[in-house]
Order: sequence, then structure tokens, then C-alpha cells
Amino acid sequence: MNNFDTAPAKLVTYLRDKLVEQEHFGYVVRANKSRVIEKIGDDKNYPFYLRSCAKPLQASLLIDYEIDKKFNLSEEEIAICCASHAGEKIHISTVKKLLEKFEISEEELKCGKHSPISKTAQDELLLKGENPKSIHNNCSGKHAMMLAICKVNNWDRKSYDNLNHPLQQEIKEKIYKLCNVNSQYPITKDGCGVPIHSMPLANIVKGYLNLFCDKKYEKIKNAFLNNPYIIGGENRTDTKIISNTQGLIAKVGAGGLCVVINTEIEEGFIVKICDANMDAREILTADLIDNLHWGHIETTHNIKTLHGDIVGEIITHF
Repeated sequence: MNNFDTAPAKLVTYLRDKLVEQEHFGYVVRANKSRVIEKIGDDKNYPFYLRSCAKPLQASLLIDYEIDKKFNLSEEEIAICCASHAGEKIHISTVKKLLEKFEISEEELKCGKHSPISKTAQDELLLKGENPKSIHNNCSGKHAMMLAICKVNNWDRKSYDNLNHPLQQEIKEKIYKLCNVNSQYPITKDGCGVPIHSMPLANIVKGYLNLFCDKKYEKIKNAFLNNPYIIGGENRTDTKIISNTQGLIAKVGAGGLCVVINTEIEEGFIVKICDANMDAREILTADLIDNLHWGHIETTHNIKTLHGDIVGEIITHF
């Protein structure tokens, strides 16, 4: 696991008046359920942490335990369980509705407090003189879901973030099954405090295909396709992709990750930008979607001054 001898490819270059200003390296893996179709960059099957890309995989337990039926969950409520939401009004109100249905207190959320991702939502809090709460955390929907799973199973709710908790062991087993993982890979804590697993990029793509192309989990697929703004929000890459295409699922994760699944042809790819630059990740992902003829996402490849003068361009390599 300590072999860092991978060979990332140059994926994005920023040229300002023909001089290289930025270069971003990483990997792309495209696959269907049965095989890897192509790779850009040699990741040597190195395991990367799933970060927030784990969320829809974790949410599969909502269906397995029939929590969607027991609590009559709406598509919006299922979506917020899978979301890295931007902390806007629509996100906060949906999490609150979810907690009310589960009869779980906001104080039980162990995701930690942080400001909303949305700049608009940040400004609104500032103008009101309010401090961010755990519910503003982009993972609050996931944590509400985890508490609900504990509740229906009569598991201890105070320690649900512990790796040895029955919930986290169930999640590990489920993720490994969906992603066809047969080896043990490193586990750490995600930013929100719960365990997060690692695996090769190809396994992440296969896990998404096994989830989103299975009729059993159709509610999760429809929650994504019909509620792109809840999945992300203001200026979020996954929201842009789902909103502007037909049948594409997208989910971003910290550390430069973005998974895209074409549910109509049952094929997908994952992008990993080594320096985690979010602009480079979005431009590359959009260009890949365009190149595969899966849809078109509006992005700009021009580098401009504040006056609007074009002084360079952004080039993607694949």
C-alpha cells in the first residue's frame, strides 16, 4: 500500500499568452460492469479514498433496510442522503424534514460544524448574524440517514461514527460488495468524522454501475436524475452535469474526484485530479462527456482579464 510509483498523466494545461501557467495531472478510468475500457495515466490500481463519492453507495442501505418505505421518503429526501450539499435553504429544509420523519434531534448529528459551501448561503448567515451549525455541513443528510439506520436496527446512536459500530461494518461490507472489492484496503476518517474506505479507481466506477444500473436501487437513481440541485447546489459540478444532460449521474468527492455514470448505456468513468483543483476537474470532466458524445456542459476554455480580454486558453489532454 505504500508504493507511490504511479504515473499520472498530464490532463489539463493553462496557457497564458502561450506560456504554461498551470499543469494538472491525474487519472481517468472508464469502465462498464464487466471490464475496464480505457485508462489515462497509470494508477497501478493504487487505492484512493472515496471521500464523498461513497455517499450513494452508503445510501444503498436505505433501500436494503426499507427505510424509504417505512418513513415514506420523498425523492428529495433520498437525494439529500446522497448529497454533498451546498448548505442552501432547500438543503437545510430537506435535512430538517428528514430528521422530523426519523424523530431524531439535530444535536445527534456528529458531522461537525462548517460554513455552507454556497457563497450565497454564507452571506445570508453572515447578514443574519448566525453561526453555522452541523446541519449546514455538506454531509448532514448522510449523517441523518446513518442515524435512521441505527434507529430501525436498535443500534447505539451515540457511537455511530465508530469504525467498529455495526452500522460502519455494514457499510464496509456493502461498499465492498457493490465495488467488487476482494482485498483489504486502508480505512481512515472522512472530513465529517465517519470511516471512509479506499480502493482502486476502477472499483469505484464498477460500484456506481452496480448501484445505479440495478432496478433495486432505482429510487436512488431517480433521486439523482430528478433532483440535481439537492445533490450539490450553487455552482457545483455534479449539479451542472445532471441538469444539462440526459441520463447521466455525477458525484464529486474531495481530493479531486468525480464519477460520471451513463445509465442508458451502463458505462461510466472516474476523474482523479492529483492536486484536487476543482476548476481543472470540472473542465476535464465536461470535455470527457462531450468527447464521448454523452452530452454537453457549458464551460469556458478562455483565460480572461477582469476587463474581458482573452489572454490564454485551457487545454485538456486525453
